[in-house]
Amino acid sequence: MTRFSRRLAALAATGAVGALVLAGCASAAPQSATSAGSAGDSEAFPVTMEHMYGTTTLESAPERIATWGWGATDAVLALGIVPVAISSMDYGGGEDRITPWVEDKIDELGGETPVILDNATYELSVEELLAADPDVLIAPYSGLTQEEYDAVTGAGIPVVAPEEALWATPWRDVVTETGTALGMEDEAQQVLDDLDAQIAEAAAEHPEFEGTSIAYAADDVDTFYLYLPADARVEILEDLGFVTADTVTAMDTGESTFYTTVSAENLDAIDAEVIFTQTDSEEQLQTFLTSDRTRIIPAVQKGAVAAIVGEENVAAISPTALTIPWILPRMVEQLAEATAVAQG
Repeated sequence: MTRFSRRLAALAATGAVGALVLAGCASAAPQSATSAGSAGDSEAFPVTMEHMYGTTTLESAPERIATWGWGATDAVLALGIVPVAISSMDYGGGEDRITPWVEDKIDELGGETPVILDNATYELSVEELLAADPDVLIAPYSGLTQEEYDAVTGAGIPVVAPEEALWATPWRDVVTETGTALGMEDEAQQVLDDLDAQIAEAAAEHPEFEGTSIAYAADDVDTFYLYLPADARVEILEDLGFVTADTVTAMDTGESTFYTTVSAENLDAIDAEVIFTQTDSEEQLQTFLTSDRTRIIPAVQKGAVAAIVGEENVAAISPTALTIPWILPRMVEQLAEATAVAQG
């Protein structure tokens, strides 16, 4: 299992994470090509947004935008604005701790590299944030604590906090809430429409996906994980036409909202036609494909496995406003090959 998956499992064990969500370009026209860019229609303000810590009112369009957590940076960039500060991506972000799809979009918009807020411990440094002089913090899908929220708002900076629980805001809501905060609701809806159109086009090009059963699995040294339909990554697979194998939901132990664990002696019961998996390296993938444990899964034994390999690719499976176009072609290629084996 990847470090990314283990991080998710650890967060879920504390009740902090729901379904993590996927990168690519958006169609919204670029705003100002400065380091901060500019938000939308001033007539949309003031805007009041409800969240788990209460309400936040934005009196006017923010000009210096900071983001925290997963997906918010991508949403702001997809709307044509470069934030002044973003959380570091310590999985899939490379040495500069910025994911490649975020780097690509910043370059496209001609903006300056934002301040990187250290996310290594998942704790927000309010001091680092304030040094970037933002006038809003957008963090709808994050682990932002009450203490951190109070410190930021106490410094006079409005915060868009998670809706109902930490790490639980659906990826589409991250886009729409970001659009609301920036006075760009119509543009945010257009971003979502464009992403849905890309997925629908891929599904139409591969009618063989329709109705094919699939299981999204990850193997750790001690634990085998199956991701459930509530996981946004599984949602993308189902949007492409696949159906989650009945045995996956039947094996759900209720230990998490988005995954379940399976003991080694029950792996042969996973009757999905296709297995989708993720690994940090080719070496790990070969272990998955050839180990005595995983080869008792019928689809693995047959070779009907679609795999996403590499930290940045694995990170991109989780949907955001920018990751879907970035990873979708790789996913579709792998899924098409695995489906051909399954149906051959």
